[in-house]
Amino acid sequence: MSTLLHDDVLFARVNRVRRALATGLPDDAPSVELRVAASVTHLGLVARVIAPLVAREGFGAPAMSLLPEDLHWQDRLGGPYPLSIAIAEHGDDQWHDSLIGHLTETVATRLDVSRKVLEGNVASAANSAAQMIARASPNVARSAFSAADSILARPGVESGRAGAGYRRRSCCLIYRVSGDTAAVCGDCVLG
Repeated sequence: MSTLLHDDVLFARVNRVRRALATGLPDDAPSVELRVAASVTHLGLVARVIAPLVAREGFGAPAMSLLPEDLHWQDRLGGPYPLSIAIAEHGDDQWHDSLIGHLTETVATRLDVSRKVLEGNVASAANSAAQMIARASPNVARSAFSAADSILARPGVESGRAGAGYRRRSCCLIYRVSGDTAAVCGDCVLG
């Protein structure tokens, strides 16, 4: 996934997401803003990386490497993209140099998306992963929510407490596609 941090690969992905978001909009509707597509792209990418991290904690699997060069993906839209993650050599997840940190920085600086929005995306992804794991495997719910809480406690991530009542303090901007604040995610500050 280190190639994703190159402008041409990231911009191509954002533009594909932008076109997908515009599908079904009336012909006279304004185009989807680049920063909206960039935020939605960021959310989808980090959610796919964070979900196995949260699951790892719940199921007691070995630590994973979140370094971009250790993550291998197939660049597909429309659901979870195929992802391969290496076991961490040093026994813990490297958050500081992780794909999540690099991607957040790149989207903030190169695509002009607010860091607050991106930090909320990371937090929302962690909480959502924990909730899905808890529903699928209630016996590991406590561990999954603990893993999500540890992500929400990291610098550069919107803080909070994972669980059913979690509300982010920012919005991923998806409502701007329709222009209707009723079209927001379940954990949105606008909901």
